[in-house]
Amino acid sequence: MNVIIVTPTYNERENIERLLPRLLAHGPNYRVLVVDDSSPDGTGDFVEEYSLDEPRVTLLRRPTRDGLGRAYVAGYTAALMTSADYIVQMDADFSHDPDFVPTLAHVAQQTGADLVVGSRYIAGARIDNWPRRRALLSRLGNLYTRLVLGTSISDYTTGFTVARADALRRLRVDSLGANGFAFLLEFKHAFRTHGMSIAEIPITFVERERGKSKLHTGIIGEALTTVWRIRKQQAAPSAPPILRPGIAGGTGEPIDER
Repeated sequence: MNVIIVTPTYNERENIERLLPRLLAHGPNYRVLVVDDSSPDGTGDFVEEYSLDEPRVTLLRRPTRDGLGRAYVAGYTAALMTSADYIVQMDADFSHDPDFVPTLAHVAQQTGADLVVGSRYIAGARIDNWPRRRALLSRLGNLYTRLVLGTSISDYTTGFTVARADALRRLRVDSLGANGFAFLLEFKHAFRTHGMSIAEIPITFVERERGKSKLHTGIIGEALTTVWRIRKQQAAPSAPPILRPGIAGGTGEPIDER
């Protein structure tokens, strides 16, 4: 099982220095692709230097900062040119636990799901140290998205997922139009419209300790309009029910709680 982890960065040098060794420690079958938007703090320069001694790390440097969605499209496109079986999507700010990556990959392999979502809003999940305003905004945003789209994905806005590479090729991720954080919800909804399978497992989400959040009102506005744009793309009749495995005894063994 070859896994490549795609993480977009902008001014994340403090975090990426600590993140890379944590991810690579999972084994020789794990690789990391950092998509950096020419960070002024030298994030890309650090990753480039790191990759000289570590061939499992690759830097994709973009000349301009034009949104999280475009960064992920670029990262996925590059990742699909490798021999990876699974492609992980995660933030570089430690809000997503790097030690949980193998569990995501394991659940994807064991369940056969095309996409596994690390959810903050199902039984067993936890959110630590998040400001109340951000937590409320996230919950309301996910509720709004579920109501408009009429699907049962619990956490449309999480950025912690793993997808099967062959599913992403069929999805044609480069056809998705959202630029900012709205890409995260459009990406997940696309799996439903293509009749693909999705599993959700609980994660612990932790507020970043270093660096600044990239969220702003323009991003929220794009997400609100994107929901209505993709509403006409109904889930395919062949789309199976959302699988919510759960983690038995901390071992990562899937339990069907559909």
